[in-house]
Amino acid sequence: MKETQSFGMTEFQVMQWAQERGIYENGTALGQASKTLEEACELLIAVAKNDKAEIDDAIGDMMVTLVNVGVLTDLDVRQCFYNAYKVIEHRKGYLNKDGVFVKES
Repeated sequence: MKETQSFGMTEFQVMQWAQERGIYENGTALGQASKTLEEACELLIAVAKNDKAEIDDAIGDMMVTLVNVGVLTDLDVRQCFYNAYKVIEHRKGYLNKDGVFVKES
């Protein structure tokens, strides 16, 4: 069984780690957002190769950078996630044959 812990605890540990490394003192939201984009590109490559270990790594790295963007912009990443869900919770549409979700108008 894989080791896991709550999102809140991991988020706290990420923020502590980033603080210790000066990311919040010397970094910028733009820098962390750029890092998120870099990790998203790595995720695309990993998915294309069906490389589960690299997919896992890229998702985790993106989560770290998103937490950091949240801190640097004074936003709670959990609240952002919830807000996004509230936008889509009643969205209707379908997945087309290419695997793309098409929203109903």
